[in-house]
Amino acid sequence: MAPVTSLSDSVNQRLASALSAALPEAGSADPLLRRSDRADFQANGILALAKKAKANPRELATEVVARIESGEVIKDIEVSGPGFLNITISDKAIIENLAARYADAARLGVPVAEHPGTTVIDYAQPNVAKEMHVGHLRSAVIGDSVVQLLEFTGETVVRRHHIGDWGTQFGMLIQYLDEHPHELDHKAAADLQASGEEAMSNLDRLYKAARKLFDADEEFKTRARRRVVDLQAGDPHTLATWQKFVDESKLYFFSVFEKLDMEIRDEDIVGESGYNDMLAETCRLLEESGVAVRSEGALCVFFDDIKGPEGNPVPLIVQKSDGGYGYAATDLSAIRDRVFNLKASSLIYVVDARQSLHFKMVFETARRAGWLNEDVKAYQLAFGTVLGKDGKPFKTREGETVKLVDLLDEAVERASAVVRDKAQDLSEEEIAERGAQVGIGAVKYADLSTSAIRDYKFDLDQMVSLNGDTSVYLQYAYARIQSILRKAGEVRPSAHPELELAEAERALGLHVDAFAETVADAATEYAPHKLAAYLYQLASLYTSFYDKCPVLKAETPDQVENRLFLCDVTARTLHQGMALLGIRTPERL
Repeated sequence: MAPVTSLSDSVNQRLASALSAALPEAGSADPLLRRSDRADFQANGILALAKKAKANPRELATEVVARIESGEVIKDIEVSGPGFLNITISDKAIIENLAARYADAARLGVPVAEHPGTTVIDYAQPNVAKEMHVGHLRSAVIGDSVVQLLEFTGETVVRRHHIGDWGTQFGMLIQYLDEHPHELDHKAAADLQASGEEAMSNLDRLYKAARKLFDADEEFKTRARRRVVDLQAGDPHTLATWQKFVDESKLYFFSVFEKLDMEIRDEDIVGESGYNDMLAETCRLLEESGVAVRSEGALCVFFDDIKGPEGNPVPLIVQKSDGGYGYAATDLSAIRDRVFNLKASSLIYVVDARQSLHFKMVFETARRAGWLNEDVKAYQLAFGTVLGKDGKPFKTREGETVKLVDLLDEAVERASAVVRDKAQDLSEEEIAERGAQVGIGAVKYADLSTSAIRDYKFDLDQMVSLNGDTSVYLQYAYARIQSILRKAGEVRPSAHPELELAEAERALGLHVDAFAETVADAATEYAPHKLAAYLYQLASLYTSFYDKCPVLKAETPDQVENRLFLCDVTARTLHQGMALLGIRTPERL
């Protein structure tokens, strides 16, 4: 199906043409069209244009109005104040546009980008042999939604999960396990396929014990570092133990991501170890081109604008003086792979804002080396911290970081209680299924409804509340519509453009019509929170419509069908919008 031109685009085109005719020297002028409380839309662009052309804004506005014919789309247009235009859309145009969207069941009239590119998105990056904690939540949730948005708008998306699976900690872990084999008191030591949270908990405990010894015992530290060299050299026994840790961890990661209702594919997991073979060449290329220089034995990249507290330059260290490689070497090798092998036109890194300096240096280094240019953009989608109710970083009472699994289990438990409380005719099995969809949805929505860069408070009481800006509120709006459609029985939703609309119907219809441009904006700006805000307003406008406009008891059969149509197109929009946030919409709640 051809994409549907939104009402705002349609009005915009008419205004722009009239403006160009009234003021030819303005060229293609932007009327600055906005939704308005005074009419359906307001155009504010005439004031700036008149000032530029040294014309009287009100006279120019009047001339523009004279060139616009009221009719099928624009019912009324009037000059207001110093030169604003207030525009009212015809009821017929609202319903006809929604009917065109409704007919396009798969996409609701959302266009596919004309010139899509290839985006490699780096998100959901847990560490091998460590349990996932609340800090891993945002990268996964934000990244997954951006993937959905980009794919829906036609972009080719390559997912990358850059897991921490290499480096000193593995020498430390493998050495510790060799010296204390009895400490992995879990059958997973022999059979690592019998995995899950319990096995991961053992690995995590092992890691903490190894770390403690590493920090306290210099001789063990030396042996552990020697073991890192064995790992890098491909020693069979060391590699085999490392592989077990990775396999065990992956099974655990998959179980957590499944709980988060998120698809993570094995072929998309390319950890730090995946770039080992490129590290030496990356360093050689940087040194030969003069982008990196030797300083006190280390290979460094310096920047004029990045200095430490003493005013000394802070370099990006690509290779340490002992020959070891740091994160920078891996990240730069990953850029080379993503640009030259995966043919990326955009690189997105969904990474904690506290790593912004590191990525600024890495991107600048890659630009100097010619690996990034005007055809390839790299962008850190930086996110803030998850806070507790007290506004401090989220920790347990003992000061430990909160395990992600515990958090998700508690969210599902709370949500199940809310579902059980409201459930009319649901079985225990259905309550458990809905509880998971509502609980996980609540956690995701709380994250995605906040701009990524901002910190947000993790407050489960608020998240599973039926009131306010929560996913449960949106899910209940969707379930309520499904209930109405079921009760309608044989009466089917049908658009009736000839009918006059009530104010609440108009407001709902105009908002539904803005879905496509909202999705396009959210995808272009990597901003799921814009879509979340749109969906919350959609549910609010639907609630207002439901309160003021009887659906099944409307005055005429045509009005019943038209209101059922408004219900159904709203439900489809909610369903599609929530899916792009990675959130389920149960049919019954």
